[in-house]
Amino acid sequence: MAEAEKSLVGDHLVDKIRRRRKLAETVSPLPSETRIITVSNQKGGVGKTTTTVNLAAALARRGATVLVIDMDPQGNASTALGVPHRPEVTSIYDVLLGDDTIPDALQPTTDHENLWCVPSTINLAGAEIELVSLVAREQRLRTALQTFLAESERTFHYVFIDCPPSLGLLTVNAFVAAHEVLIPIQTEYYALEGLSQLLGNIQLIQKHLNPELRISTILLTMYDARTNLAQEVAGEVRAHFPDQVLSAIVPRSVRISEAPSYGQTVHAYDGASIGALAYLEAAAEMAERGAGSTPAADIQHDGKA
Repeated sequence: MAEAEKSLVGDHLVDKIRRRRKLAETVSPLPSETRIITVSNQKGGVGKTTTTVNLAAALARRGATVLVIDMDPQGNASTALGVPHRPEVTSIYDVLLGDDTIPDALQPTTDHENLWCVPSTINLAGAEIELVSLVAREQRLRTALQTFLAESERTFHYVFIDCPPSLGLLTVNAFVAAHEVLIPIQTEYYALEGLSQLLGNIQLIQKHLNPELRISTILLTMYDARTNLAQEVAGEVRAHFPDQVLSAIVPRSVRISEAPSYGQTVHAYDGASIGALAYLEAAAEMAERGAGSTPAADIQHDGKA
């Protein structure tokens, strides 16, 4: 190995050790009220589900009790958390459309004792049509979740809702149930594509169904520091949303990509990886920003992104 390459590897190792030491010295405050966060981006392939499960797992490792609600019919969040989601399993579908409650569908995950999941099943694929005829169709998740949190003997500090990339009744239910929206944005070409539409849709939800909803967090994902494009996109996103973008950035990582195929988060698959470290840093920053459950600033949609 050339001397320059050795020096670069050494620098990366020193930086990783420094960051881990800083995390170990940081105590993440727990929110005074449950933070309910919908993770959304109508553009596919941005790391939405990956961000949901890995942030949830990171917060669980930092002392919080966390619930993930899988509202995506594909069930990828359920898979990554090692939770059974065969068609016969009681799931969020049964909560939204049947007589079951969240405790009926609640399952512990294989990832961490502080992390729980309400899984999705393939049955959810037809829920968009079935919800249309129901009373208070946009409110069903909020009603079920409020009841659960009020009656649960276990205090949940965070609830993450992973929703489909499309804006249907499942996503609307997720927005209505949440207090915050977290948007993962990939640092690649067309990163801001569709974001203007997403912001407009969130404003409609705020106006007609959930005035408490706020965009609190934007996380940059799939970052490749070797490319000028990634740096330019990161700069552009920070310029548009200076108060919402986390300082922590999730790099493009083989370990992050591999973990779901083993039914694991990146923390369980390779907790020493740079990807796991990045999500732990993002979780610590989210916890610090949300200390005391201070409402996040709203984003005014001006039609530009």
